[in-house]
Amino acid sequence: MPVNAEKEITTLWRNLHTAQNEICKTYYRWREVALEIAGPEAKPLDVALKAAEMMGVDIGKHFLPRLNWLKGEEPFMLNLGRQLAGLWAGEGAVTTVEQGESPSEILIRCTRDPWPTAARQYGVPMEEVALTREKLFQTILVDVSVFFSVPLKIEMLKAIPRGEGEWVFRLYKDEN
Repeated sequence: MPVNAEKEITTLWRNLHTAQNEICKTYYRWREVALEIAGPEAKPLDVALKAAEMMGVDIGKHFLPRLNWLKGEEPFMLNLGRQLAGLWAGEGAVTTVEQGESPSEILIRCTRDPWPTAARQYGVPMEEVALTREKLFQTILVDVSVFFSVPLKIEMLKAIPRGEGEWVFRLYKDEN
């Protein structure tokens, strides 16, 4: 039986986009339930940041087997930046990774992100979207920093939810 490759690829592509869309929506549905259970005193931003922290700890542990310091600082940092960007791309974002000004600096850029659109559908403030992404990435780096004894930091330089047209994160080795 012949296979129609174009039809198969189109089906897989459509299914991927549907799954990516559901990732965002499921997170915001969960957020609504958590806030309802927590009661009227709960602050939505606190709940979102705690969720980002919990997810980041788990994700950070899963990054460890794919990282290797033996090839040097620059390849290590580039690989780590690619893992962060790849995680985001798996959620439907369009990301790139580039070398920064030094071997210990990587820039992660995102030009299309589905999270702000999903957040808007659930009435989530855009600042929460920005802070949640930053917290997720920061928490992922905690275990990586400890495991490799390398003080890693990440800072958000630009954010789509803040109307800045793209996301830019600076991943770097803290020299202080």
